Amino acid sequence: MPELSVVVYGPNTQDRLTGLLDSLDARPLPDAEVIVAAVGDWARETAEGHAPETVVLPLPDGTGDAAARAAGAARATGRWLHFVHAKDGLPAGAARTVAERAAELPGTADVLLFDHVATTWQTSGMPSADGPVLARAGRAGLALDDAAGLLRLTPLLGNRALRADFWRAHQELLDREDEPYAAYAALLHAGQVACLNQVAYEDRRLRPESLPPLTPERRYALVDRYEALLSLAKDRPAPRTVLYDVMVRDLLRTFAREDMPDPVAREFFRRSSLAAVRWRPPDHRRPAGLEGIRRGLLEEGAYTKYRAFQAANRTRRTAKSALRTRRRQVGTKLRDHQYRRALQRPVDPGLAVFSAYWNRGVACNPAAIAAELAELAPHIHPVWVVSKDNAPLLPPGTDHVIPGTRRYWEVLATAKYLTNNVNFPNPVLKRPDAVHLQTHHGTPLKRMGLDQMEHPAAAKGMDFAALLARIDKWDYSVSANSHSTRMWERAYPSRYTSLDHGYPRNDVLYSATASDIRAIRARLGIAPGATAVLYAPTHRDYEAGWTPRLDLAALADRLGENTVLLVRGHYFYGGTASPLAGLRRTGRIVDVSSYDPVEDLSLAADALITDYSSIMFDYANLDRPIVVYADDWETYATTRGVYFDLMSEAPGQVARTQEELAEVFVSGAWRDEAATKARAVFRRRFCEYDDGRAAERVVRRVFLGESEDSLPPVIPVERRTPAPTPEEAES
Repeated sequence: MPELSVVVYGPNTQDRLTGLLDSLDARPLPDAEVIVAAVGDWARETAEGHAPETVVLPLPDGTGDAAARAAGAARATGRWLHFVHAKDGLPAGAARTVAERAAELPGTADVLLFDHVATTWQTSGMPSADGPVLARAGRAGLALDDAAGLLRLTPLLGNRALRADFWRAHQELLDREDEPYAAYAALLHAGQVACLNQVAYEDRRLRPESLPPLTPERRYALVDRYEALLSLAKDRPAPRTVLYDVMVRDLLRTFAREDMPDPVAREFFRRSSLAAVRWRPPDHRRPAGLEGIRRGLLEEGAYTKYRAFQAANRTRRTAKSALRTRRRQVGTKLRDHQYRRALQRPVDPGLAVFSAYWNRGVACNPAAIAAELAELAPHIHPVWVVSKDNAPLLPPGTDHVIPGTRRYWEVLATAKYLTNNVNFPNPVLKRPDAVHLQTHHGTPLKRMGLDQMEHPAAAKGMDFAALLARIDKWDYSVSANSHSTRMWERAYPSRYTSLDHGYPRNDVLYSATASDIRAIRARLGIAPGATAVLYAPTHRDYEAGWTPRLDLAALADRLGENTVLLVRGHYFYGGTASPLAGLRRTGRIVDVSSYDPVEDLSLAADALITDYSSIMFDYANLDRPIVVYADDWETYATTRGVYFDLMSEAPGQVARTQEELAEVFVSGAWRDEAATKARAVFRRRFCEYDDGRAAERVVRRVFLGESEDSLPPVIPVERRTPAPTPEEAES
C-alpha cells in the first residue's frame, strides 16, 4: 500500500494537465501512486502519453469535479489522498514531501495542511498568506477547536491531504462540487489536523475572461456555502467564531469587488445580511473602524446606505491616494534632484561606502575589508549605510548614513568605492570613475541569481531584468573558491572581474589566538572544559517562519551535561519571536541567534551541526568536525535547487533523523577517521582561497590598485594553520 495517492482530476483546461504530468514523470515517487481521473478525450490522450505506471480513468466530457474526484479516490490504494486539479501544478518534490510528512503522522490525524504558491495569467509562483499561520501551528497534531485559526487558510483541496479512511467515512459530506466547501468541511469533521510549513501545491488561476460568466445563482451559492458550514460548526464556539468572521469578510469583499448588475447585487446583499444576522455568535463584537461600520450596515440590510458609504469611502481613498502620490512625487523629485546634483560633483577618491545584509550594520566581508582598509589605506574614509533601527547598534564612532536621507544620496553619488555583500538599490547609478565591489556572503550550495528562474518557490516573483541591471554595475566579485567563481559567473553573468582572493570575513579563523577564543567562550558562558556544539540551520524558502527541526531539549540531554548547545537561527527570521525562549531559560541551550559576529561563534565551537547553511564552508577553515543534519534534503534540493549533492560530498557525518544525529555524537562518529577524511576533501575544494590574508589581497587590489601578481600568494590548504581549537586554547 503506497503512503500517498495523488488523484489528478478534471479536464485538460488550456493544456495545463500536460505540464502537471510532466512534473510528476520527472520525479518518480517510490511511496506514492498517480491516478488521473481524465475528463474528456484531450485529458485522456494527454494522460495516456505519460509514465506507464500512471493509472488513467477515462471519464466523459462534462463530468463534474466532484464525480471525477470520487472516481479517482475509489481507485486509489494509498493511505492518504491528495486531490490535484488538472489545471494546477505541483512544485518539484512536492508529492515526496507530502508522503514523507504523512508517514510521520499518528492515526488520529485526518487532514494534513501545507502551503502553496499562486500563479495567474500575469504572475508566477507568488507566495500565499498561509505560511505564517502554518508556522505558528507547528508540527504536532491539533484539534480544530484548539486551532480554529486554521480555518483562515486558503480553502483549496489541493493544499491539504486527507487520510483515505477519513475521506471514505465522510465522502457524502466532503464530495461536493463546491471545492472550498469540501476544504472547510474536511477541517470541521477531522479528529486532528497536522501542518507542514512547506510549499507543496501550485494554485493556477485562470483568467476570468476565459471562463463562463457567473450566473446569479452561482453568486448566491457563496452565501449558501457559508450557511451550510456554519450549521456544522454551530455547537463549536471557536470554529464558529472564526468561520463567521471569514464569511462576513468574504461576502463583503465579493459584494464590493465584483461588478454585479444592481438587481443581483441587491439580492446578494439581502441574503448576506440575513446570514450575517442568523449566524452571528453570541456576544460577538464587531471590529472597530470602517470594517465595523460595514458590518453594521450589512446586518441592518441597509443596501442604499452601504452604497452611499462605498461611494464616500471611494472618494476619500481617491483623495488620500492623490495626496500620497503627490507627496511621493515631490519626495522622488527632491531625491532625484539631490542625487543628480551630487552626481555632477567629482568622484571623491578618498570616500568608500560600505553596506552589509540590506543595511543591517557592520558585518561580514564588508566589515573585514573596512577594517583592513583602515590599516593599509587610512586616507580613504569609510561610511556605512545602516537602517534607522540598526544605527544605535553600531560601534561607537562609526560614520554612517540612513537610507533616504540627503547625505545618503550624496555619498552614494560621490564615493569612489561602493562595497556590499548584497546589492545597492536600483536607483543607484554606476559612475564611470566609481568602483563597485560585490563581496557576496557565502559559498553557494543553493541556486542563486538567474538559476532561480526554474525554482519559483525560491524566486518568489524576483524581477530578473532588474537583477541583471544590478549585476552590470559590479566591477569586482569576491570568491572563496573556484566553485564559487564558476557559479557566480553562471548565476550572475556580466563583465566584472572575479577576485579569487578568499572571503575576508574568514581571515579571523586563522588569525585568532588562544586568548581570543577563551575570551569569546567566557562571554558566551561556556565553562572551561565543556564541549560547545553550534547548531546553525539555514533559511528555507518554503517555510514562513523558523521552527527548530530538532527537539533541542532532547538532543541536549543526549549530548550530556558537559555539552553546551549554541543555537543560531537564520538572520531572515530576526524580526520574529524566538521559538527558543522557553528552552534557553532552562540553561540547556544558549540562544545565539542575535550574537554578532558569527565568526566568534565558530571560534568558540568544538563542532558544527548544520543543514544546508553556507556556514559549513566557513567553519571548515577551522578543520573542526562538521555534522550535516539533512532531514528534508530532497525537499530542499528540489524546491530551492542546488549546485551539488551534499549527501555524497558532505564535510563529515550525515544524519537524516534526530536519533541518527544523537547517535553520531554519542558513538564518537562525529570526529572519527571517516569524518576527518571527508572534511579534508571538503576543505581542499571549498577553502581553496581562504588563508587568513583575503582582506589584504582585496584592499591592495581594489583600493590601492596593485596588480594581482604583486599580491600575497594563497597558501595551500595543507600548509595552513587555523586558529587553535577550544581544547588547545584552554590547555
